Amino acid sequence: MDASLVNEVFSVVFNVLYFAVILTTIFIVILDNRNPVKTMAWILVLFFLPVVGLVFYFFFGRNTRKEHLISKKGYARLSKRPMAEYQSNQSFHNLEKEYPVMSFFAKVNSALPFGGNSLQIYTDGYSMIQSLIRDIYRAKHHIHLQFYIFEDDPVGRLVRDVLIDKAREGVKVRLLYDDVGCWKVDPMFYDQMLCEGIDVRSFLKVRFPRFTSKVNYRNHRKIVVIDGKVGYIGGMNIALRYFKGFSWGIWRDTHVRMEGKAVYGLQTAFLTDWFAIDRTLFTSAEYFPKIADCGDTIAQVVTSDPVGEWHDIMQGMVKAVCCARHYFYVETPYFLPTEEIMTAFQTAALGGVDVRIMLPKRADTFLTHKGSLSYLSELMNAGVKVYLYKKGFLHSKMLVSDDELSSVGSTNMDFRSFEHNFEANAFFYDKKTALALKDIFLKDQKYCMLLSPKIWEKRAWKNKVTESVVRLLAPLL
Repeated sequence: MDASLVNEVFSVVFNVLYFAVILTTIFIVILDNRNPVKTMAWILVLFFLPVVGLVFYFFFGRNTRKEHLISKKGYARLSKRPMAEYQSNQSFHNLEKEYPVMSFFAKVNSALPFGGNSLQIYTDGYSMIQSLIRDIYRAKHHIHLQFYIFEDDPVGRLVRDVLIDKAREGVKVRLLYDDVGCWKVDPMFYDQMLCEGIDVRSFLKVRFPRFTSKVNYRNHRKIVVIDGKVGYIGGMNIALRYFKGFSWGIWRDTHVRMEGKAVYGLQTAFLTDWFAIDRTLFTSAEYFPKIADCGDTIAQVVTSDPVGEWHDIMQGMVKAVCCARHYFYVETPYFLPTEEIMTAFQTAALGGVDVRIMLPKRADTFLTHKGSLSYLSELMNAGVKVYLYKKGFLHSKMLVSDDELSSVGSTNMDFRSFEHNFEANAFFYDKKTALALKDIFLKDQKYCMLLSPKIWEKRAWKNKVTESVVRLLAPLL
């Protein structure tokens, strides 16, 4: 047979099979009953960038049955144990009418609110790590740490060495890190901790051939629990860049140290995640000790994950925006909002609420930042004030409203945090904490530029085109 004829036949067969795969993938995407916005985003990617789209979908888009990846049995079993009953007895029961957001999370997320807590707020890596190391050295029984990133750099090695010291003293140390967040870290870094008696686990290891079913479901939480009495939550990981920032600016973040009964919520979140990976469940009273009141703050630790029926934190934030009467301030590094979040901000602003959103003027990732900028015109047209932080990279995930509600945690204002990641936020219901976080926001505002709708619309057309194109991919970023 003529070689040219063979090549022609091969080319035809290849093209038929190739387009059959593309059309089949598009058909699967449609049948997956996704959000229409996500469905259209995937179809556009597969249609216009078929090769890249197929690879991208294979690794990031497959919606396998998530219940097979993460079991809810851990939480279910924890909730049936006597410790959960004890926690319930220690929590508030009659404040739901006063705080609608608290009531929402208690019903949907089973998150218990606790009073009698004291807080310390950190806005830089130095103060947070100093406090954390001090508390680790004071530990007597156990240290639980959970971070998306735990780098093998000077900061990571410092914390590692402190943990090894405590493990040698007989304190039980458990560390849970995310396998994708720590992808570039040499396994020997964690092996050294294992050899010193520290229990180290990675969250959902990403290994072929099961890579595609796990890469979406990352544990983005940053939680520390020490002796069941002291806890940390916020946006900071263990890495040098949280200290030094970048050559072009500081790293601005927000983290909270909690002391009091609200640490029960952090402990429950950690032990549930530990059970999901290690299949070991800890419910002993040693992990939930009796704690006397040490402050006036009411706190509620809320978690969200891609397994449950609802997007708890996202829906709670919508509730919070809708309940705002006077003001609602938000700091977030990325703003790729779901339709519900976008509508809530616009509706509140149109109704006269002072809505302010602060983003970094320059971010650490090109695509997510460009996508974020594409939403700003719609926000400003509704009366939302948009501030761009100029002093460095704003990584803070913080909100405050009406001098009575505030929150700090790991959740970004984007699709990935709301729908694909395991996240944790602490919500606070007291004036003192709200005013403290409000003051932080207003101080950050001094280093911002307030966008003007008219000037913003005059930016280069190339920027507008880039932002609009990236926005089509927003549900996938």
